[in-house]
Amino acid sequence: MTMHFGEALAPRALRLPSRLDAFLAARQFDRPTLVIDMEIVAEQFLALKAGLGEADIHYAVKANPSRDVISRLVQLGAHFDAASRGEIELCLSLGARPEAISFGNTIKRATDIAFAHRAGVTLFAADAEEELEKIAHHAPGAQVYIRIIVETSEADWPLSRKFGCDRETALVLLGHARMLGLDPVGISFHVGSQTRRADMWGATLDEMARIWHDARDRGHDLRLLNIGGGFPAFYGEAIEAPTDYAAGVMRQVHARFGAVERIMAEPGRGLVAEAGAIACEVMLVSRKSARDSHRWVYLDIGKFSGLAETIDEAIRYQFSTPRDGDPLGPCILAGPSCDSADVLYEKRPMLMPVTLQAGDRIVIRNTGAYTSSYSSVGFNGFPPLDVVAI
Repeated sequence: MTMHFGEALAPRALRLPSRLDAFLAARQFDRPTLVIDMEIVAEQFLALKAGLGEADIHYAVKANPSRDVISRLVQLGAHFDAASRGEIELCLSLGARPEAISFGNTIKRATDIAFAHRAGVTLFAADAEEELEKIAHHAPGAQVYIRIIVETSEADWPLSRKFGCDRETALVLLGHARMLGLDPVGISFHVGSQTRRADMWGATLDEMARIWHDARDRGHDLRLLNIGGGFPAFYGEAIEAPTDYAAGVMRQVHARFGAVERIMAEPGRGLVAEAGAIACEVMLVSRKSARDSHRWVYLDIGKFSGLAETIDEAIRYQFSTPRDGDPLGPCILAGPSCDSADVLYEKRPMLMPVTLQAGDRIVIRNTGAYTSSYSSVGFNGFPPLDVVAI
């Protein structure tokens, strides 16, 4: 695996996914294709579970909704965090128990709440009075947890204020849920995507623990703590092994919250990203003028066909090429569509072999999360990302 930024390589990333590599090397693909190794998915799940201990893993289905992934996780005893009726139906169709599914989106259609309730889902997220009222009407007596805004995050990709509420609003909502006949069992938060070290959770956990203890002091019988996602994958900067990372998070949780009846975690990226690699192709190498210091390298995959997480260059993918070992030079990496926003890396150009040319196979590493689920339905006529499980 070629490194392109001179950044530290995590010891665990030195392991080459040989089954994945062998499969990619033995096949030709006529369109960008994500290959997912189910053995690595299982390995990551078990490694995270070993560190999380008593916490239930609610896999964030949005990270990769492949039927093969969901089916394997059902076999392993995973629970699921679903954001929509479609994700709930997917999990149920593959054998997940309804009581093992949480409806974790705080923005839900009333008819979808009713569907989930009829299907046996008992746990719902909320961050607003109107959402609680919808749940009370369409899923009477359901368990609810209140999502809190995270104001302090050391994540590579802190989340926006789209989801969650502040401390005072959360305390009000817990009381409102009880008045509506719901069972307000706890709170949830998300530390931010790609929180690379367990010690980066400290400030967020301090913030959430104050709210938790304030709520209990006011008489709320909180029994569930949902610590959300944030579990990292390797994108070039060193990260801890999954068991060590998860155990480090749980030590901090126990130190701040004490005994909690039920703890949930919602890994997505940290569970499936490293199980996948995308095979794609160079479509064109060019310069805009003789004065340009950087080449433009265009791939047959871009923002709209699976690489949406390159927005703001937040996720720095790792690339392998058939010309690794040749001299490197900076390039601007872009997708194939006729949209000027379809540029992957320009602010921090990528170092790629100077000998790259149209037709070269490129493998994009650790792309099992948030690629196939972000792939569009054929923007500009380019096909959506194909998915193959091995």
